[in-house]
Amino acid sequence: MGKYYYKKAGKKIKKTARLFSLLIVIIGIIIGGYVFFPLISWQIYFAPVFASADIAVPIPQTNIVNSATIGSLISQASDNLSGVDYTNAENWFPNFKFQKIKPRIDTYTLSIPRLNIQDAVVSATDDDLSKHLVNYGGTAIPPDKGNAVVFGHSTLPQLFDPKNYKTIFAKAYELKTGDELFANVSGAIYKYRIYNITVVSPDDTSVLEQDYSDSFLTLITCTPPGTTWKRLIVRARLEGM
Repeated sequence: MGKYYYKKAGKKIKKTARLFSLLIVIIGIIIGGYVFFPLISWQIYFAPVFASADIAVPIPQTNIVNSATIGSLISQASDNLSGVDYTNAENWFPNFKFQKIKPRIDTYTLSIPRLNIQDAVVSATDDDLSKHLVNYGGTAIPPDKGNAVVFGHSTLPQLFDPKNYKTIFAKAYELKTGDELFANVSGAIYKYRIYNITVVSPDDTSVLEQDYSDSFLTLITCTPPGTTWKRLIVRARLEGM
């Protein structure tokens, strides 16, 4: 009888061990998928764009996985797990001081025909990206000389809604050089044309610098879609009213 109980207990232990091992494997797959999702998203959404547009990126277009790339992916995953609030524009470039100054106007609107975005509100006084686009503190206001930097939230393209500020830039990766942007400032409409599109790391604050040689408008969102790994930078120059 004792031998029977021993065998039965042994089978239970083996079954429990197998279930535990399976659970560990599943958890590992989930963690790996979470960490490497940005790289997967990059291939899904940007690989086709590379075939038809000249986008400059800080990592090879082939996306070779090396120690630097893995370190960057893990850092991005850690930030997300630590609860960094990316609806707050101040958190997008940790190495840059967000300047809260009184601008000459509080809001204006922005229209982007290619993305079917019409009269999206841009706030120059508030940094909450869930309520509107944000004209980054300390940067120019259209059509003034300088670089007006506008942040917009993004997510998976399937969730894109041009009227929802949490998803409004989800398809910003579809923008191309030559596309038009329209800023409505105090009733006057100014036309900007995109001339450059790049992707940079969050520690590259050069995209926030001012250039007073002309009036520039720069759109920034997190990328690849659905992640906070990199920053998509869309630069436009004033063409007229």
